[in-house]
Amino acid sequence: MKAFLRTICLAVAWSALPGNAWADASLTPVRGVTIGPLENALHPGRGYGSQPCERALRLTRRWGANWVSITPFGRTLDLRPTGVDLTFEAPFEENRLHVLSAIRMAHAQGLRVLLVPHLWVESGAWRAEIDPGDDAAWQRWADGYERFLMAWAEVARDGQADMLSVGVELRSWVTTARAPSFVQIVRRVRAVYPGPLTYSANWDDVDDTVILGEVDVLGINAFYPLTDKEGATLDELMRGGRQVARRVRALSRHWQRPVLFTEIGYTTRPDPAIRPWEWPDGMQGVQVDQRAQALAFAGLLAPLLDEPAFLGFFVWRIYADPDDQSQEAEWGFSPLGKQSELVVRDAFTAWWAADGPMEPGTTLVRFRARRPGVF
Repeated sequence: MKAFLRTICLAVAWSALPGNAWADASLTPVRGVTIGPLENALHPGRGYGSQPCERALRLTRRWGANWVSITPFGRTLDLRPTGVDLTFEAPFEENRLHVLSAIRMAHAQGLRVLLVPHLWVESGAWRAEIDPGDDAAWQRWADGYERFLMAWAEVARDGQADMLSVGVELRSWVTTARAPSFVQIVRRVRAVYPGPLTYSANWDDVDDTVILGEVDVLGINAFYPLTDKEGATLDELMRGGRQVARRVRALSRHWQRPVLFTEIGYTTRPDPAIRPWEWPDGMQGVQVDQRAQALAFAGLLAPLLDEPAFLGFFVWRIYADPDDQSQEAEWGFSPLGKQSELVVRDAFTAWWAADGPMEPGTTLVRFRARRPGVF
């Protein structure tokens, strides 16, 4: 009963927000999978909008997903950019048509779509550390980023995407005195795209992100560590998951908005919950450990799905061609065909607190952190 009352109170608070596009759209909790692009121009006919992509979308439906995230990229050379090159593996107009096709395919499968324009820094540096320089350089960068974001906002509008992320991990901008220029961009985006907006903050700076009042849903790329102990048990990982759930609740109460994990993931190696953000491409001599990956997913999700303020998550990630093994090492993030896929399926098909009261006679059950034969 208490969980139900919290859900009702939060729903009333969110729907009372002026211009709350999430409430206006009557959108439901997010059981999502990120569909990544094929990051190699040598694979034509297998990216967004292709027949393999349609197969990937059907696969997510079989998992129990109701959302997918589509992540087109723009490129900057380094951390002192003047703008964004919209070409990524193919010219923008070609990418635009492919993404529109992928959105249509997703909708035909009954899936809602989050469109997440990402930045790819060619130097290999992290986009969160972008610093163009002085005030004039920051203004050039803001103008260039706005052109990039507006181009994809128009795609989101034309394709009737169900939600748009206005940025990903832009710490040096949205947690600093530079944030007002980002706010102005978000407000101009609303004149182009009428649907709900989110921003994908990094897990360790979301509490310092000052632009969250401008979006409808508080997005987090949620690579939270759950433990600092090697060989942690499921109970120990769940203890870390409960700490994450408390942070979610506090953030939601502060901003009076629901929290969405725009990315979650663990690599397929021992102890992935200690430093879950580490990129698989930089790892050497890795032992593949499917059980450790599955335990990490369970440790994070079991406490969160009982939290009414938690709107859902997108698993990072499978690719537009689910059979393409060239995009990621075996020890990478994808849960496809691994023990963690079973955990994700269980989570998607369980009852969540954000679903509201459980209807009489429903076959849904609460998510169980243990699965016979896996743990």
